[in-house]
Amino acid sequence: MGGNGSAAVGGNELGAFLRSRRESVVPAAVGLPGGSRRRTPGLRRAELATLAGVSVEYLTRLEQGRDRRPSGEILAALADALDLSADERVHLHRLVKATTGGACQNIALPARTVRPTVRALLDRLEPAPATVVNRLGELLARTAGYERLAGPAGLLEASPSGLPNLARFVFTDPRARAVFPDWDRVADERAADLRAAAALGDLHAAALAEELAVAAGPRFTDRFGVPGALPGRTGVERWAHPSAGELLLAYESLEVPDTDEQRLVVYLPADEATAAALDLLNRGLPVS
Repeated sequence: MGGNGSAAVGGNELGAFLRSRRESVVPAAVGLPGGSRRRTPGLRRAELATLAGVSVEYLTRLEQGRDRRPSGEILAALADALDLSADERVHLHRLVKATTGGACQNIALPARTVRPTVRALLDRLEPAPATVVNRLGELLARTAGYERLAGPAGLLEASPSGLPNLARFVFTDPRARAVFPDWDRVADERAADLRAAAALGDLHAAALAEELAVAAGPRFTDRFGVPGALPGRTGVERWAHPSAGELLLAYESLEVPDTDEQRLVVYLPADEATAAALDLLNRGLPVS
C-alpha cells in the first residue's frame, strides 16, 4: 500500500490471500529445502501446486484473479497444503462466496445494540473487564470492570459515530501509544480486523478504512494493505494504565451467535501482579 493515503481493497482478494499465505509458508515445514537461492519468500507456485494436486497454470489463474470459482475440493486441498488455521479456512471460503456473488455487499449499518441476554452475561462476568464489539470495532456494551480499565486511558470517549471505536483510538488518538506499549502489534490487529471485513464486501468497514487512511496515513495504510493478515481471537496484551501501571492481560474473543458479527472480548490477568492490581482497581483502592 506504501503510504499513498489510499486504503481501497483490491478486486482480487481471493488471489491476494492465497499468494500471501503461500509466501508465508516456511519450505522446511512442508519438507522442502530452503536456502539462499530462493528469489521469493515462502513456497514457489510449482511447489504449492504439487502439494495441493493442482496444475501450476490453474494456481496462477487463481492468484491472478482469472479464475474465481474453485471447487470445494480444490479449496480444501489448498488449505491443507498451506496448513491454514480454522479462521483462515473460514475466511478463504467467505472470500470465494463474496467473489462469486454468494455473499452480497453489506450495505446495512452494523448493529449498535446487544441482546438483553448478552447484557445479562456481561453482568455475570463482573468484575472482569469485558466488552462487546461489532465488526467496525465499536464498543457496544461493557462491564464496569472494563470501564475501570479503559476509561482512564481515554478509550471510551465517543467517536463520530457516537460510540467508542477501537480502530479510531489506536490510529488517531495520540494517547494510544502510551496505553499500548506494544502499539505496533495492537495496530496490526485492528487493521487486520477492518481488512477482513472490507474484503468481504462490507462498505462501512471500507469507508472507515478510507477515513483512517486520511487521518493516519502510512501508519494505517501499510498495515491495511497486507491481504493475508487476520486478527487474532486470543492472546496477551500489555496495557499501561494511568493509575494501575503496566498490566499483562490475556484475552479471549468469542463470537456472539445470531448477531451481526458481534464479538465478546473478555480480559483476564496473565500474571499475579496484574491480578493484584486489577483487584485494587475494582475495589477503588490506590495501586502502589
